[in-house]
Amino acid sequence: MHAEPTAERLSLLAGLLILMLATVPRFIAGDYGNRLSLISIALAVVAVVAFLNWRMLDADQRRRLPQLGKRLLLALLAGLVVMGLWHALFTAWISWQLLLAHGATLGLLLHAVLLWLRPPVPRD
Repeated sequence: MHAEPTAERLSLLAGLLILMLATVPRFIAGDYGNRLSLISIALAVVAVVAFLNWRMLDADQRRRLPQLGKRLLLALLAGLVVMGLWHALFTAWISWQLLLAHGATLGLLLHAVLLWLRPPVPRD
């Protein structure tokens, strides 16, 4: 199995990094030292993989990254808004740390589904 690096994969890796960073305040507030250690290790590993993926991208794929980054940020904001509305309507108040983690999770999921629904860009 040989998978070529793509801008979409790198945008998903960037979203995963943002998601893991969004969980850090929750782990700090909850005094989850072990989980914080594990997420820190995972952050480092995913960051290295993302960097290596970026290094292997060709020029055409790199040119597509800014647009995918904007779409990722919009999806993360949409996830935060939707989770904020969900929790405001259907649950008691939760901490901002949990809202941030849930919103980032939904945003990354939205980004991934939208990438999956969009037809792939032809490669030369």
